Formats: sequence, structure tokens, C-alpha cells
Amino acid sequence: MHNTHMSQYIPPTAMHIVTGTWTNIAGQVAGTICQHKAATAETAVVNIPIMIPSNSVGLQGAYLKSVEVDYEIQVIACTSVTGAINKVARGLDTAVAVVTAQTVTQDLVAAVAAASLEQHKLTITLTTPVWIDNDEYYLCKLTIVAAATSTVDILAAVANFTERLN
Repeated sequence: MHNTHMSQYIPPTAMHIVTGTWTNIAGQVAGTICQHKAATAETAVVNIPIMIPSNSVGLQGAYLKSVEVDYEIQVIACTSVTGAINKVARGLDTAVAVVTAQTVTQDLVAAVAAASLEQHKLTITLTTPVWIDNDEYYLCKLTIVAAATSTVDILAAVANFTERLN
């Protein structure tokens, strides 16, 4: 199988809040859930695990291309919203994991369109897509610089990849 159009939904309940005042709540639309950032002036950081298949054989498994993050900014615009993707190489026994920032682009300008008072789908694209080895994993990092009255709901993320199995 070689499918170039695979996508994997990542629920807000799988996301890890590093900084900020957040709660799991029902979304603004009935039947949805979200991570909700309270109205506080802060720089909030959210790690989103990219949960797609890996493989110990080269050029098999998942070829990560991009991550889309669905979120809503309410009450007042944020200062900026910036996406990043980090590779985490798993440490051997007695060794620490090593984190390496990947080169990415995002389709919405961080301090303008991505931070406006609105519903957003921010696409973070790897400049060089990667095959996921079984000795590594990837995290999408969202950094939100919020004003005192800004609230943010993160609804979901979607990883876009090619899947190859021989």
C-alpha cells in the first residue's frame, strides 16, 4: 500500500499544556470538545503529539508532511500564534531524549491572521517531509501570546502524511 493522502485526527484531550491556564470543556459548537485557555495575559505553550505510524525499515510507515491545528480566538485578538514541529529522538537505556527543531512554514502570519479574533485552521508544513523512524517521535508546538482578555479554544489537530507498507 502507498497512500499519499492519509490524515490522522488528534483530539484536544491528547494535547499537553506546558504553560497557561487551560481546562477541558465543551466547544462553542454543540457536540465538540476543546482545550480552553482562560482570559489571562500570558504566553501559552501547547504540545500536540503527532500520533502516526513509525517503522524500523527505511521509507516505510509514515512520511509526515504537515499538521493542521483548529482553534478559535474569542473576546480580543492575541498578539501572535506560532506553530513549530520538533523531532524527539528516543534515548537509549540510560541516555536522554534529544529534541531537534524542524524547519517549517505556517500558512497564517503569526502576528496577523493567525492571531485574529476568529476561527482558524493553521497549517504548519515541514520544509522537508520526514519518514518517521521507530526510534523517534514528533511533537507540534503551538505558542500563543495572549492579551489579558483573550480566550482560546483548541478544537483539534490533524497530521497529514503518506503511508507506505510493503
